[in-house]
Formats: sequence, structure tokens, C-alpha cells
Amino acid sequence: MSETLRTTDVAASDADVLGQSATAVRAAGSALRERFGEVVRHQTREELMRALAANDDTALAILRPRLTRLRPDAGWVEDELDGGALPPGEWWVVDPAEGNVNHLHALPEWAVTATLVRDNQPVLTAVHLPLTGETYTALTGAGAHLDGRPLHVSRTTDLGLSIVATSQARPDEDEEVVRRVGSSITAMLFDTLVVRTSVPATLHLLNVAAGRIDAFWQFAGARADLLPGALLVTEAGGQISDAQGRPWTPQSESFLAAAPGVHAAAVATLSR
Repeated sequence: MSETLRTTDVAASDADVLGQSATAVRAAGSALRERFGEVVRHQTREELMRALAANDDTALAILRPRLTRLRPDAGWVEDELDGGALPPGEWWVVDPAEGNVNHLHALPEWAVTATLVRDNQPVLTAVHLPLTGETYTALTGAGAHLDGRPLHVSRTTDLGLSIVATSQARPDEDEEVVRRVGSSITAMLFDTLVVRTSVPATLHLLNVAAGRIDAFWQFAGARADLLPGALLVTEAGGQISDAQGRPWTPQSESFLAAAPGVHAAAVATLSR
């Protein structure tokens, strides 16, 4: 047997990796669920950062060895707030506690995510919501699913009848980004039915992929909070771009995910 064939036989397919990634995020989610329930009090930014890090460390202790075994040669993105392009090759982009600040405040909107990126394109993603037990998955070319059921974006064609959402990418944004966020919310309030604003981005994007809301946009942002949802929305039949309708990349300064029927109208609103 040739070395190439042996390597092929040993290497897990992307579908197999996705299945095992889903198992890993569920295990990490279970560990975080055990830590959830009471508001974690903090008086200083330093105390807050220690509490956030404790959650991250709990989940990473489970995720990192499992995902590394699946793709031993893949790189690992250390900071979930990082943005921009990655070097060539495969990388794990993981948010061990997406919506971590919500977890600390006993709010239910948080998740565990793991996304394999190949040459700057998301190949597969698994997102687990520990409080509901739901696991969302997507594989390039194979669709997006919720616990094995196919997902499809909304069929709406009227932005005026749409529920849309946005999120704060990170604390301490610069003034220009903050003002841009504020003006975009105002514009959407005029042009849509309802505007939802909360963190984290991934949970809004799950809802776009599932057809529950019609569009999501964000200014600035990190790979870990946009790549999982970008793949889920794309595989569920949605459109991804920047806020001006140009192709989105991790280097883009804005992000828009929408049902095809309202994408152009959302771009027009955000471009005013």
C-alpha cells in the first residue's frame, strides 16, 4: 500500500470531522452549563476578565485536545477577538464561550463554536447551545442543519415586513464605529418591522439560517463571531456580503447576512 493511500485512509473526511466536532462542542457546552446559573459579581474590569477567562479555560480544556486530534496539522487561533486574514492552510477558529458575558450575567444567549477554516474559507462549523441542547452544523456544499434537520433562510421579499438584527462586535469600539452602528440602527428602524440588538452575533446568524429573522448586520467584528454563522447562512441559501453589497472576507469592515429576497434592500438601507 502506498504512503499516499495510507494517508488518505487515515485522514478523516470533512463530514467525519464535522460529526466529531459537534460531539466536542456538546461536551464543552455541558461543562459550561454546570457553571451557569448565578450572576458572577465583579467590581473591576480585571475581575470581569478573570471570570471570562475561567469559562474559556473550562471549555478549551475539552475542545483543544479533541479538535487537535481531528486535524493535528491545523493551526489554532488563540484570540477569539482577532480579525483579518489567516495564513494559508487549515485553522481551527473556536469560540469556547460565544456570548461569555451573557453567561456571567445569567443570561441564556451563549454558545460554543468550532469552525475549520481552509485557506481562509470556512469548511465546516458546529455551534452548540447548551441551554436548549440544540446543535447547528454546516458543511461546505452539504447544507446547514439543526440536529440533522435542514435549515432554510426566510422567503420574505419585503424589508418592511422583516425582523432584522445587529450586534456589538466588541467592547471599547472606536468612536467612528460606534456612531456608524447607531446610524445604521436608526436607518433600519425606519425601513423594517423590528430591529433586534444584542450579543452575540452567532445566535442572530443561527436565526437567519433558520428563517426566523431576515437579516443581520455588524460593523467590525472578529473571525470567531462571524465565520460560523456565515457558513450556516450560506449553506441555508442566504447571501453574505459587506454592508455595501461587496464580497465579504474576514478583512472587511462590515458584514451583512440576509435572505435573498431582502438582501438588496438591506444594502440600500445600510448604504444611506
